[in-house]
Amino acid sequence: MNVLFDVLGIAYRIYMYMIIIYILMSWLPSARESSFGQLLARLVEPYLAPFRRFIPPIGGVLDISPIVALFVLQLAFSGLIYLLQTILF
Repeated sequence: MNVLFDVLGIAYRIYMYMIIIYILMSWLPSARESSFGQLLARLVEPYLAPFRRFIPPIGGVLDISPIVALFVLQLAFSGLIYLLQTILF
């Protein structure tokens, strides 16, 4: 069962890093238009879109929705691990 937890942990970390890289790419003007940026957008935007719909940018410029999305992702991962540990052990 440790293999399952390891795989889930790796998947969580990879997705978290993908979100962070996507956020940092917004600082570079042409980074999101690259093929890598478009791939990240297809993988990350479906998760970030609901947060952007409900959390408006602060001052019209500062978008904090990815921070909330990362926090929710951490809570969901922790809840999933707890649930699996409760069921399996």
